[in-house]
Amino acid sequence: MDSETALELVKHGATLLLLDVPQFTLFGVDTQMFSVGPLFKGVKMIPPGPHFVYYNSSNRHGNEFSPVVGFFINACPSEVLVCKWNQQEERLARLPEEEEERYSTAVRNLEFDRHLGPYSLSHYGDWKRISNYITKSTIERIEPIGGEISVSCESGVVDSVPQTAMEKALVEQLRNSKFSESAGRVNRRGCYYTLIPRVIKDKGIPGDKRTYLNLDKTQFLETILTKEYGGEEDLLLGELQFAFIAFLMGQSLEAFFQWKALIDLLFSCTEAPFSTRSQLFVKFIKVIYYQLKCGLQQDKKNHIGAVAGASVVLDDTWLCKDCFLHHLFKEFLSLVQEASVVDGDLLTWTRKLKELLENSLGWEFQQNSAVDGIYFEEGDEFAPVVVMSDEAA
Repeated sequence: MDSETALELVKHGATLLLLDVPQFTLFGVDTQMFSVGPLFKGVKMIPPGPHFVYYNSSNRHGNEFSPVVGFFINACPSEVLVCKWNQQEERLARLPEEEEERYSTAVRNLEFDRHLGPYSLSHYGDWKRISNYITKSTIERIEPIGGEISVSCESGVVDSVPQTAMEKALVEQLRNSKFSESAGRVNRRGCYYTLIPRVIKDKGIPGDKRTYLNLDKTQFLETILTKEYGGEEDLLLGELQFAFIAFLMGQSLEAFFQWKALIDLLFSCTEAPFSTRSQLFVKFIKVIYYQLKCGLQQDKKNHIGAVAGASVVLDDTWLCKDCFLHHLFKEFLSLVQEASVVDGDLLTWTRKLKELLENSLGWEFQQNSAVDGIYFEEGDEFAPVVVMSDEAA
């Protein structure tokens, strides 16, 4: 990059000025992570829009780390956000407005420029693909009081969530190793996620209908969309992305269970994917595809999680063949196979997700004509052949 282009990006991008952060602290923005050196004072050239900032404080040797603390920001062009390290609490804190303005002026005058690491624009595309439905209002609606997300404050929240035997073991493993030192932290209210019951138990509904509603959650999805999201499908997808990022980068167990609950809700709909909500499911499958691709890539690249305590990665511990996602996606594939009318884009992205799970995790799914036999090569592209009923045609 030539100096003139770099200067323009410095001026128009946002800047995170971080004062007095101890050496060896792990600091991340989106999919990028840094190990703090003696000259580090923040990150520059951050593109406008939503971002996730997270960090782990370290001991003086850089080989033991405290729990991740993370928070979302919505960066404006040329904005400067200033935080200072609180040594006693081992966390970043915002400065008083007047002091922040003084430092902001210094940043705009390039007085801190040589101490600021550049945001790597080559990784920005990966971030956009897993955050494209997150907006400023998404952040404001879901973030906890104070904005900070940390597993050290989640014990009461997580204990109230139904868990499988595997998930309980993972929770205990995480608490007893990386996070054991935080047990004395005072619990506080977590994120304001939408409540998604795993099982519909409304006593006012007859038993047979209640059973049907749990087998096909299409009607429940419509209720949630109307009541909680004002009918806006993208708001639901924004929450799905918020939860995944807080889980993957922020090590939040509460976020993992919300991510799981939303996936369970959508994959448990047998009618909606093939009706007027088909485009929601196209977008949903794309979101899950890029989330898993990002998480599994980070594991392979050894980028996030390269240093002990850096972040959670999606490996076969979280995504084993007996996990919730395997069972739900297997059922969804059967639905696609049996459907008489399927949206072409839904078929395309279902196939891509299937291939990703098979190639990256070694999952096996029964071959079927609906998912595996609908593509033919057309140059370098794959074009779907959509089989429709006579009535639909």
